[in-house]
Amino acid sequence: MKGFIVYPTYKIEGNKAYIYLFGRLENGESFLTINYFRPYFYIKESDLQKAKGLVNFESEKTELTDLDNNSVVKIILNIPKEVPDARKMFETHRIACYEADIRFAYRFLIDKDIKGSMEIEGNFEKGELIDRIYNEPSLSAAEFIPKLKTLSMDIETDKNGKQLYCISMVMDDYERVLLVSDKNVPKADSFPDEKSLLEEFRKRILELDPDIITGWNLIDFDLMIIQKKFHDYKIPFDLGRIGWKSSLRLESNFILDSKADFPGRQVLDGIQLLKTNFVKLQDYKLDTAAKTLLGESKSIGEKNKGDDIEEAYKKNQPLLVEYNLKDSQLVLKILKKTGVVDLTIQRSLLTGMQLDKVRASVASFDSVYLRELHKVGKVGFSVGNVDREERIKGGYVMESKPGLYDYVLVFDFKSLYPSIIRTFNIDPISFVRHDEKVENAIVAPNGAKFRNAEGLLPSIIEHLWQQRDVAKRRKNEIASWAIKTVMNSFWGVLANPTCRFYNLDMANAITGFARSMIMIAGDKARSLGQEVIYSDTDSLFVNSKVSSYEEAEKLGNEIQSKINRFFTEFVERDYKRKNFMELQFEKIFIKFFMPTIRNTEIGSKKRYAGIVLKDGKEKLIFTGLESVRRDWTEVAKKFQNELLHKIFHNDDYALYIRDFVKELRDGKYDEMLVYRRALTKGLHEYTKTTPPHVKAARQLTNIKSNIIEYVMTENGPEPLELQKSKIDYEHYIDKQIKPLADSVLSPLNTNFDDILNKNKQKNLFDY
Repeated sequence: MKGFIVYPTYKIEGNKAYIYLFGRLENGESFLTINYFRPYFYIKESDLQKAKGLVNFESEKTELTDLDNNSVVKIILNIPKEVPDARKMFETHRIACYEADIRFAYRFLIDKDIKGSMEIEGNFEKGELIDRIYNEPSLSAAEFIPKLKTLSMDIETDKNGKQLYCISMVMDDYERVLLVSDKNVPKADSFPDEKSLLEEFRKRILELDPDIITGWNLIDFDLMIIQKKFHDYKIPFDLGRIGWKSSLRLESNFILDSKADFPGRQVLDGIQLLKTNFVKLQDYKLDTAAKTLLGESKSIGEKNKGDDIEEAYKKNQPLLVEYNLKDSQLVLKILKKTGVVDLTIQRSLLTGMQLDKVRASVASFDSVYLRELHKVGKVGFSVGNVDREERIKGGYVMESKPGLYDYVLVFDFKSLYPSIIRTFNIDPISFVRHDEKVENAIVAPNGAKFRNAEGLLPSIIEHLWQQRDVAKRRKNEIASWAIKTVMNSFWGVLANPTCRFYNLDMANAITGFARSMIMIAGDKARSLGQEVIYSDTDSLFVNSKVSSYEEAEKLGNEIQSKINRFFTEFVERDYKRKNFMELQFEKIFIKFFMPTIRNTEIGSKKRYAGIVLKDGKEKLIFTGLESVRRDWTEVAKKFQNELLHKIFHNDDYALYIRDFVKELRDGKYDEMLVYRRALTKGLHEYTKTTPPHVKAARQLTNIKSNIIEYVMTENGPEPLELQKSKIDYEHYIDKQIKPLADSVLSPLNTNFDDILNKNKQKNLFDY
């Protein structure tokens, strides 16, 4: 029977450790497997005699070696907590330990080469809360994509969070609200008090048996209040699949995410699911996400929400029930529309990480790489404290040639860093240490050397690449995106001191090759008679100087073909390797704008805009400009978009600027003057400077998000919900509108002040 692991853990019984794997079977039933397993790590065989007497352990000879070809032996203990004590004792006596930091349950899964799914063989019995409990089954890796049960929940309280009104629960074809009330309300079950409601909530969680519990700001608000209520009423807070206590780890720092541990299940906050899977929003309020992604709105708006909810509870409970239910419905709809749950499952299947840890890139790399490392007879280091004295060098970014252009060709290296790893065999076991002498080594631009034989990381990436090609052919966008995310994360871990294979020489070899290859590509384009106006990490921008889309398309394909042919020959000739780098002709900007750095004549980097044709229609694309940055107001984005549109189409932009400023001063855009900026630390930690959003945040009594919304008034910044003073329109003109106008107008040899002073020139051809 195939099953997917939702929650791996272990339990100690009688000084023995047992691996507990909870999950969902292919027949839809829940399961638990229990297997006896002993923790272990490795030391050098030459250190074995020194280790004896320091710690009680069993040892086992192996055929494995470390990366320096020293033979290692296995040190076997009884329970996981003995491992850090043994490691500390050994390292105190200068005995190097290998893989002594791997989490116990993951060690078991790595040994079995099991990632997200597995084949289970053995007898089982029915559990109280679990459909099948397997004791000492045979487990092996399997391919299986599960259909997990996801429950969305939401609570409503008074505006102080003291009195619980109701809890909504939505899953598949189940929708219900539990309500403290003496009335019969449609879609709700009424209870006389909070305690009886909470007891029923616990009962239904256990009966519905979800694999995933989700919601919006679920842990920091809903579950925090529920946990406190459970404690007050002495109700067991055990909402998992086994009679172990559930727990919360609440973080007051906005940088860290709060966690919920429900043994046997996963608690995945909807906000974090979106962020983990790179779904970007203006802010992460449920109403914003619903409007942006679904075109729907919450039943009760954000303004005066607390008062409106209290009013509904007292006078219109059907409205409150509908509101409470819709919040849970919206979360499930958002997760389905974005595919983030399926994407998280795919990432788990690729890396073997449990669902709430798939974004842990170092741990994901470990999970994948160590399996392959052991297959070739090697063991990895233990993670230690590494001083990071040097920083990784980034990709090459060319100083741009600012201006307005027609028919700009954009070329992009396909998965540049992964393809460099494959092309130049960059890998921990291929890396040549400084005291080694290796013939025919591959030498990176930073001087790092690698053996010219296939390493593990290139093979892993090749396998992922093939899987992605299959996913693309099957038009499985979720699997394709998951594979790309995992593949692209692997190069950066080598520059992370928490990675056991941390090596800045290797990491800088990757970025060094990337800088070199994009510069070579630019030089090759110039040798073909082309003007390169910008290049950025893995992209090349060429001013085609043609007069039609058809000519631009033909030229782009020719340049792509010639440069790729060059790289194939270049890599084979100079490195005796097969080239996996591929330059793609990505798009044509029929109109393109590259600004200057503000208040200079120097071309900017990573900031541009242009028009492309998509399905026969024009589409305005921004990169790095204010239109795609959350910390600029909507009025700034509107102004910049429309101004560029005017300029690209040779319309009267001067008249537009004067009219826009007048309308702003007249209050037409008041709803678009909101700043949204993130707190990156606790309010008390802002001591040296006090930015406007911090001043606004300090006026709030209850901060629910690290994104602070405020407006600039004549009395300074005020939070949106507490605004009392008049808006300072001149601030927005001077700090938002004028800088944007000047950056766009500079190539036209005019500026914002000239135009506002009734300059009669109005289009490009008047200059």
